[in-house]
Amino acid sequence: MNENEVRTFTVAEDDDGIRLDRWFKRHLADVSFNTVSRWARTGQLRVDGKRATPGDRIETGQTIRLPPPEAAPAKPARPQRRIVPLTPDEQAFVQEMVIERTRDAFVINKPPGLATQGGTKTNQHLDRLLDGLADDQGNRPKLVHRLDKDTSGVLLVARSARAASFFSKSFSGRTARKVYWALITGVPSEEGGFIDLPLAKQPGTGGEKMHVDEESGQAARTRWRMIDRAGNRAAWVELQPLTGRTHQLRAHMAALGHPIVGDAKYGGAEAFLTGGISRKLHLHARRLKIDAPEGGVIDVTAELPAHFTKSLATLGFERMAGDMLPLDTPDPAKDPVVKQRRVAAAAKTARKERKGERRARGAPAGKPPKGRRK
Repeated sequence: MNENEVRTFTVAEDDDGIRLDRWFKRHLADVSFNTVSRWARTGQLRVDGKRATPGDRIETGQTIRLPPPEAAPAKPARPQRRIVPLTPDEQAFVQEMVIERTRDAFVINKPPGLATQGGTKTNQHLDRLLDGLADDQGNRPKLVHRLDKDTSGVLLVARSARAASFFSKSFSGRTARKVYWALITGVPSEEGGFIDLPLAKQPGTGGEKMHVDEESGQAARTRWRMIDRAGNRAAWVELQPLTGRTHQLRAHMAALGHPIVGDAKYGGAEAFLTGGISRKLHLHARRLKIDAPEGGVIDVTAELPAHFTKSLATLGFERMAGDMLPLDTPDPAKDPVVKQRRVAAAAKTARKERKGERRARGAPAGKPPKGRRK
């Protein structure tokens, strides 16, 4: 049948007396009820030459007239990434950011103020600049994790799809070790510890801000250690995220009562120090240690941005002190989640033992255990 021709069908005996919409379900199931209704409204659906509706009853021998079959709507083409050629300055900029090259990755020291990916009103971002690291065949590196726009430091990009898959599993499986440095306002009462506070998107912020939500938040854990303190004014801390929630370090330090210096979003006015301390965010991804796809380990540190370095000096901190802390594995015994699981397991074992004792004591009198006679 020509696809431009109208179609006619004769009602069979088995369909005598049924509704017209039921006939469509039996014989033209791919035609939706909305389509049948539209044909009826526009006069394109007819029975024995008369306009019909989906609820009409049909009889044996009647002729059903339908319009030509409609072409299936074309699937929208997958949007292509709009490529704006990099300027020579942009190409030089992204090349200067690379602090290590391996067979499988580029390791970049991302400056503060540069977004990792584009978005609304964000046209300049690292993902765009990665065109400047493409190989001779035009294959560009792939992002496998990200840093906040105002956070500086180590960021790894994969040089192939295979490497991207490997690194992504390392980050999602939490086998990659990430060390951040931060300046915080005030000085905590302890030298370090674990922060175990679930985080969720804060209502009314469009997902742009997180908050502690004990009931429905996602698990978020951070290990922190104090590197040095400037009286009671500020502290320099090392942070290791053990989970990867949005704004985790910023939200956790604010919840601890010591927001990161320059973090107005989570600390408000309390996040700023006087005395010539920059108002920029003082959060830096200092070190990344991750297994390589072909064996071995990628272990890279990134130099601090100028404003962070100046603030350390202004507060009297010795910059080398931060690197003196060993990159030791977090002590599971101090991890609150691990401790909770161990306590639960011990309690379960104790319950089983008590249950076994009750069964032994509760054997009915006059019925000694099998194999023994009273």
